[in-house]
Amino acid sequence: MYRYDEFDHTIVKERVTEFTGQVKRRLAGELTEDEFKPLRLMNGLYLQLHAYMLRVAIPYGTLSGTQMRMLGHIARKYDKGYGHFTTRQNIQYNWPKLKDVPDILADLASVEMHAIQTSGNCIRNVTSDQYAGVAAGEIDDPRIWSEILRQWSTFHPEYTFLPRKFKIAVTGHANDRAAIKVHDVGIIIVEGDDGQPAFDIYAGGGQGRTPMIASLVGKKIPARDLLHFVDAIMRVYNMHGRRDNMYKARIKILVHALGAEEFARQVHEEFARGGAGDDLKLPDGEIERIRAYFAPPAYDTLDDSDAAYEKALAEDKAFAQWARTNLADHKVPGYAIVNISLKPIGGIAGDASDVQMETIADIAEKYSFDEVRVTHEQNLVLPDVKKSDLYAVWKALDAIDCATPNIGLISDMIVCPGLDYCDLANARSISIGQMISESFADLDREHDIGELKIKISGCINACGHHHVGHIGILGVDKKGVENYQVSLGGAADEHAAVGDIVGPAFTEDKIVWAIETIVETYVSHRKDGEKFIDTYRRIGIDPFKETLYAAA
Repeated sequence: MYRYDEFDHTIVKERVTEFTGQVKRRLAGELTEDEFKPLRLMNGLYLQLHAYMLRVAIPYGTLSGTQMRMLGHIARKYDKGYGHFTTRQNIQYNWPKLKDVPDILADLASVEMHAIQTSGNCIRNVTSDQYAGVAAGEIDDPRIWSEILRQWSTFHPEYTFLPRKFKIAVTGHANDRAAIKVHDVGIIIVEGDDGQPAFDIYAGGGQGRTPMIASLVGKKIPARDLLHFVDAIMRVYNMHGRRDNMYKARIKILVHALGAEEFARQVHEEFARGGAGDDLKLPDGEIERIRAYFAPPAYDTLDDSDAAYEKALAEDKAFAQWARTNLADHKVPGYAIVNISLKPIGGIAGDASDVQMETIADIAEKYSFDEVRVTHEQNLVLPDVKKSDLYAVWKALDAIDCATPNIGLISDMIVCPGLDYCDLANARSISIGQMISESFADLDREHDIGELKIKISGCINACGHHHVGHIGILGVDKKGVENYQVSLGGAADEHAAVGDIVGPAFTEDKIVWAIETIVETYVSHRKDGEKFIDTYRRIGIDPFKETLYAAA
């Protein structure tokens, strides 16, 4: 895990002091809201529907127990006792008082955290695979390269005022768990011709009102050229990206307008010209310096099987059900990756209470080398748990309602805050997610349905990733009435795709029926062991349209 040096501490503390003065001036009436707005946004502070919202950065989704405990402390002391983990591996507090925000930022700085570049038209928090460094089959640890990108992009003078916000995601595994193809720049680590890590780099992905899948613009870029090549992308975007229309300002619009081939040609031309010159070529020593921060913990030498774990699986059905869905293979024998569901049946996706956060911090310290990860699907991960400790970890998580065995199943939904909090939304999404979750509360039925990703957004901005849900739900306002448009067949993995809209939207009282109908249609058509997305790709949209609209 990366640790601040003296320069990081100084920069973050100076920013807290600076913003404390700005808040005092705003509270004293010396700054208007219009004057204060760009200052607060530079510190991750939004003004939402009912209150201020503070978005805190969690670089590549990695937290220590101490940091997680501080997030719980802030939730209890300054908010309403909970925080909301987002699809970009951040955490948001929905009810901070303006006068308290400087104290919150000071508390965050004390544990090497901040809210810098979580808003504004700059390069945002770099996200990554939640299994980074521990997944079997990984080419290289993407946190190393995410951290290099974070250090390069933070306070970058040329990219502080881009045409629009800019999002980068990195993965080191062939199975994409970071949704790289729906980011402005998506990076996958591959094996270079010399056997060393290299990068396939995609550009121009994104969701919102114009969803697009990113195009490959750089293949097997050598490690030392990573920053140089990404800088070339940024320069082409910064030169040609539109600033006259915010809805057409994202890089995806530029890539689409130029054509992916022409965009890539310009990037390679900029790259060949040298851009910022040799200063951006990474020296081996710097790569190794950063790599050392992510050295593996002191794993014990263990057999991959554990008698106590096998016994618990055989004797406790609830534990076995959880183990079936919430554990993932670890690259080290005798260890497992634990997924913590923040989607209890009927709960609010991504929310965690102060007690839950503090308890998870305790569990991480005791059982997982003091580390927690945040997933882009709004769950948490303990990356390094001995199989012999899994039963104890499960009981500890169950005691705080964080052991719902539904990872990857229908109730494990991505849900944006929607009209309950967001001033951009025009429909509620939280309550829709809760109703669907309760409709599929029978976990045996969930397991029978199998992998199925529902994603819900309360407006076209797509913070709930509805475009890339196997079933996507978009809240739309029709003459003051909330309706919900359904799409099918989206995906955010290595086979990324934008879903197909099935037809007219459904009213709030019909949306759960619509989801039930879609699921039953899938079940009636699936072949043995076939997942929803595979059935959809085989049979297409027509059978679903017929069952949904036959009575109309």
